[in-house]
Amino acid sequence: MLAAAEELFYEEGVHNVGIERVIERAGVAKASLYGNFKGKDDLVRAYLLQRREARQGRIQARLAQVEQPRDKVLAIFDLLAEIFAEHDYRGCAFMRAAAEMPTGSSGREVCDVARKWTRALFIDLARQSGAAQPEALGHQLHLLYDGAAVSAQMDRDPQAALAARAVAAHMLDVACPAAAKPARRKA
Repeated sequence: MLAAAEELFYEEGVHNVGIERVIERAGVAKASLYGNFKGKDDLVRAYLLQRREARQGRIQARLAQVEQPRDKVLAIFDLLAEIFAEHDYRGCAFMRAAAEMPTGSSGREVCDVARKWTRALFIDLARQSGAAQPEALGHQLHLLYDGAAVSAQMDRDPQAALAARAVAAHMLDVACPAAAKPARRKA
């Protein structure tokens, strides 16, 4: 049921898809829905939680492949480039869902937590990179991340992540000049 909901909600939006369509796509009885979820809002929340866990897992797996904080930031934008190039990319699921849900809804709360996690990640990496103002740099990197996602969706431009990566590299070079230069070896 959750797999069917994910496909439909991401493809068409959480408000455009009714429970009947999810049940039909999943090939289950209506009782199965209510046996596992309290209703559509609960199903939407579960869909978003699953997406949040998957996204965070992908990002963490990518970050584990690099050592330097600066490179970790850039690796996030490299991952975005791969995601944007996927044939079924329709934009950030959290941005799309949040635009359809009222503040305070359980699904909107999942979106808010996902955004806070991403921003905190950028702030932490900015701090590790040696930025004098890590909160400001982290916030700017998060805005750049969001802007790339919107551009990829609205303009159908998978190259948006690469442009954002170049801007992120420049921002890191300016905010963390010591991290941009290789360490000198002692003679």
